Amino acid sequence: MTLIKQIIIAMETLEKSVEVLNDLIEINNDRVAGFAHAANVLGAKDEDLKTLFQQLKDESRENVHELGREVYKIGGEAEMGMSTSGTLHRMWLDIKETFSGHDRKTILEECERGEDAIKKAYQNALYPDNGLRPELIEIISRQQMAVIAAHNQIKALRDSEE
Repeated sequence: MTLIKQIIIAMETLEKSVEVLNDLIEINNDRVAGFAHAANVLGAKDEDLKTLFQQLKDESRENVHELGREVYKIGGEAEMGMSTSGTLHRMWLDIKETFSGHDRKTILEECERGEDAIKKAYQNALYPDNGLRPELIEIISRQQMAVIAAHNQIKALRDSEE
C-alpha cells in the first residue's frame, strides 16, 4: 500500500471517529435537555425524580466534556449542539403533557424512551466498522455502562408506577 493511500485511510478513520464522538456529544446534550425539561414539569412531590434527573444531567454533561476532549485530541472540532431527533422528542413530550398532565408515569415513560435512544447510540458507536482506537472504545464502553444502568433504573421506576 502506498504512503498516500495509508494517509487517506488514516484521515478517513479520524473523520469517522470525530463523527461517532460528535453523535454521542449531541445525544448526551439531548439527554441533558430532556432531563431538565422532565424535572421542570414534575410536581413538588416528585423530589426523588428531580434529584435523579439532576444526577443524570450531570453525568451527561461530564460525558460531553470527556468526548469533546477526545475530539480535540484527534484534531477534530466538537459539535456542542443537539440532534434534530432530540428536539422532536421534547416537542412530543410537550404535546403529551398537554393532554395527560404532568403524570409521573408518563414522564418516566418518555424518559425511558430517551434512554432507549442513547443506549442505541452508544451501541452503534461501538460497531467494529467505526475503527475507533482502543482508548476511545474504553471511554465509550464505560459511558455506555452508566447509560444502561440509568435506563434500567428509570425502567424500574416506571414499572413501579403501574
